[in-house]
Amino acid sequence: MEERVSEHSPPDGTEGIMASQGTSSTKTSVSQNSGVSDSGVSRDFRLQLEGYGLTTANILYRRPDHPWLLQTYVWQDYDLCPMFPQLNKFLNFWLEKLEGPLHSVTVAHARLIKPAEIRAVDGEFRLH
Repeated sequence: MEERVSEHSPPDGTEGIMASQGTSSTKTSVSQNSGVSDSGVSRDFRLQLEGYGLTTANILYRRPDHPWLLQTYVWQDYDLCPMFPQLNKFLNFWLEKLEGPLHSVTVAHARLIKPAEIRAVDGEFRLH
């Protein structure tokens, strides 16, 4: 399992966050409830085939009402390593809209589907 871990500890909660870069998106109709497109492929599986990996961020932040107290928040989504555009979008939202200043962010990333795991099958064997 490939795993990359990086740690980000800004002193004031605003410095050092990587700039978010846009990614191209494919246009498919996705059902709101199931996450499955009209072609029968789930959004998550399609993202994994496009190179996205499961990214987990452990976010430590200071409580606005008790700044001496640290609280944790775990964020998880499919994202592209090493720029992490989805995570950076979420962290920018946090900095702009939420009151709890960030203390540190620890990131773990793993590609669940690797290129060698998917291969074309050229035959079918039937027993009985």
